[in-house]
Amino acid sequence: MKPYQLIFVREALAVSFCLSLCLTGCGHSSQSPAPAIPSNQQDEKPVRFVQVSEQSLPEMLDLAGKVQADPTKVFRIFPPASGRILELEVKPGDRVQRGQTLAVIESSDAATARSDFAKANVEAQRAASAADREKILFEHGAAAEKDYIDARALSDTAVAELARARQHLEILNISPSASTNKVSLLSPASGVVLNVSAAPGELSRSLETADPLTTIADLATVWIVGDVYEKDITKIERGKQVTVTCDAYPGQQWSGRVDSLFGVIDPTTRTLKLRIALKNGDQRLKPEMFATIHVKVGTHKAVVVPATAIIHEGQTTTVFVETGGKPEQRKVITGQTVDGEVEIVSGLQPGQQVAASGAELLTGGPNE
Repeated sequence: MKPYQLIFVREALAVSFCLSLCLTGCGHSSQSPAPAIPSNQQDEKPVRFVQVSEQSLPEMLDLAGKVQADPTKVFRIFPPASGRILELEVKPGDRVQRGQTLAVIESSDAATARSDFAKANVEAQRAASAADREKILFEHGAAAEKDYIDARALSDTAVAELARARQHLEILNISPSASTNKVSLLSPASGVVLNVSAAPGELSRSLETADPLTTIADLATVWIVGDVYEKDITKIERGKQVTVTCDAYPGQQWSGRVDSLFGVIDPTTRTLKLRIALKNGDQRLKPEMFATIHVKVGTHKAVVVPATAIIHEGQTTTVFVETGGKPEQRKVITGQTVDGEVEIVSGLQPGQQVAASGAELLTGGPNE
């Protein structure tokens, strides 16, 4: 065989070998089995049905209310003397302690009070000395009893006038030995500053003005004041246990008791006000916050389903009911929700099966 013929044979054998390899690979891949699906995924059902049950649910009365400061612990502070406000030490929202300085006022009343005290002190000493002298003379027969009695009366009057002058200084928070015309306005109690109605440089007219210089409230205890409609008055009594919630703190509630039912119906709203006192040590409850008072007034039997079974479509509420064939989407009317269970007012009967999960995978329009 010639050399070029040998080369041709070798190339033909190489091409034949490659074709056999390709055919073998294709045949092997076409016979490989599909990956197995885990048995737990094959058995899992995307929609879970539960039985509609009947349970005893609490019958609740929800009353609109508002947080208020205890009026017996609200202090409207008027300046004790007329004058110009030099310093204002607090702002609304500040926490203050009893005896803390709220404002400083420069007042001519302070000078008058110090002068009155000094005069009363001198007069009391003079009258006391005169009474002592008349007493000695009377005991030795050198003075009439009437003169001694008159001197003692004058002394008692001077002592009373001195006490009045000293009390005036105490009201102004001025020391008898002070020489200043400044009056410090002190906080009568610990609490929170609700408002301030003046500014440094203004003239204060003492008790002649209708507006207090500042208002302080002790919020350690607050009132929840609610309105009871006339038809529900018989369901509530003093001492009844209630629960209070606030829109500001979702999921949090406070327990208390009805402290008082007011004695007069509001002629406009036809409601009766009730009051609950709550401890407020953390100061979370603020005056004027809206609150809801929940009162348990009894129990009733109700058809309930899990909250996950309820489907909201605009203004329509539906559930999917097992019928033995294709699940039926049915309109329902819901009531209160208690511990993840929703009350069904109409649309279902106990014993029926409803989709508790996976209902979004089902299709079908609601029955009319």
